Amino acid sequence: MLIVSAFVQSQVAVDTFKEIHNAAQYIHLTPEEAQVMLHRGTEAPFVGQYDTTTQRGTYYCKRCHAPLFRSSDKFASSCGWPSFDDAIKGALKFRLDPDGKRIEVTCANCGAHLGHLFLNEGFTPKEKRYCINSIAMVFVPDARPVLKTAYFAEGCFWGAQYYFSHEKGVVKTTVGYMGGHVKNPTYEEVSAHKTGDFETTKVVYDPRVTSYDALVRLFFETHNFTQTNGQGVDIGQQYRSVIFYSSPEQKAIAEKYIHLLTIKGNSVATMLIPASTFWKAEAYHQNYYEVQGVMPDCHRRNEALFK
Repeated sequence: MLIVSAFVQSQVAVDTFKEIHNAAQYIHLTPEEAQVMLHRGTEAPFVGQYDTTTQRGTYYCKRCHAPLFRSSDKFASSCGWPSFDDAIKGALKFRLDPDGKRIEVTCANCGAHLGHLFLNEGFTPKEKRYCINSIAMVFVPDARPVLKTAYFAEGCFWGAQYYFSHEKGVVKTTVGYMGGHVKNPTYEEVSAHKTGDFETTKVVYDPRVTSYDALVRLFFETHNFTQTNGQGVDIGQQYRSVIFYSSPEQKAIAEKYIHLLTIKGNSVATMLIPASTFWKAEAYHQNYYEVQGVMPDCHRRNEALFK
């Protein structure tokens, strides 16, 4: 009881709950929504539409559409209602529940009842669980990210794809062929040096999570960029080290890393070539090591390269 009282008084003043029925000012509520938000009711556990939602976005007050919680603060508590361990600053107000034990959570903007706050349960390091009724909220997903694409050739594309596909922020990888002069080249044609293509990995990534700069670092860390005629025992043009750039910015970043490696005493054989048509390789080449369930034997990562 002392902990509850101290929390309420230290974070916000105890406000008198006011029920506002001005339909012109706030969103019209259904009888079920009003029972929770205006009359301090509670929806049944495990039936709310946001109980297990994991999508990225923001939760808003159903009554006034003020932002309340971010999805990044939501966690699985298995209690039957959506649970958060933090709230958007200034979004909430608190008061002791009529039972004198629980902390009632209300919308700071319109005063609507949302749920309760529980402390020191051990769910997360923040030791808070905002237990909120789904029916009191509206969830708005984050806008779909604008994804970007990069193309790298570093020997056998099986190993290259493995490392890029495991990088944080990479959404999708595809292996194929680029840089040649034949439409829809086959693996046999490329291997016979009939097309001029390089074994290439197409990397689609979310720039909010990772960057082209980070991908170029990974490119250099995962192959022998000093070898001029292939990679390891894979000899031939199709296995050479290439960065295919799609913009002046990408080219400048690639040049920056080549310069850094050069001044460290490396003879960098990586070529910079403008990106052209990417031809997807045969199905049996896609995610080869994942399908086989083994680690790459053609690539190793050197994370100390730039240290």
